Amino acid sequence: MDIRKAITDDLSRIAEIYVFNNRVNFFPIFKDESFSFGELQVVPLVNHYFKKDEIIRNLYVFDNGLIKGFIQMNGTEICKLYVDTFFQSEKIGNELIEFAIKELHANNLWALEKNVRAISFYQRHGFHLTGQKKLEEDTTEYLVKLER
Repeated sequence: MDIRKAITDDLSRIAEIYVFNNRVNFFPIFKDESFSFGELQVVPLVNHYFKKDEIIRNLYVFDNGLIKGFIQMNGTEICKLYVDTFFQSEKIGNELIEFAIKELHANNLWALEKNVRAISFYQRHGFHLTGQKKLEEDTTEYLVKLER
């Protein structure tokens, strides 16, 4: 298996994957240039987010010589699951989510309601919409809850 616990040296690559996925997937929804291309930067993300003890303890990477994706957990909740856009459709996301389900007992998550591709991905892995919704912080967009 190519999945392992993240270490500090992985953080810049994890942040890079996160930043570019956010721009590709969420800028078209939120259309917030100042956030997507101003606030959302790799170095500050590493320094102020991913280095927090509770975050790095719960990060796992898909690494087959190159980190191509990562998953962040909080207990049994999937907080983030991202695959580098260049390596999507290579079953890396499948491996990450199956690892989270089998090894970390993942059973719930929140997804952006308009991110139908992500919702469909999670549904293929046994998650179902619960009907619960909440506003994404500081936006007018909704998150939907999925459980397994």
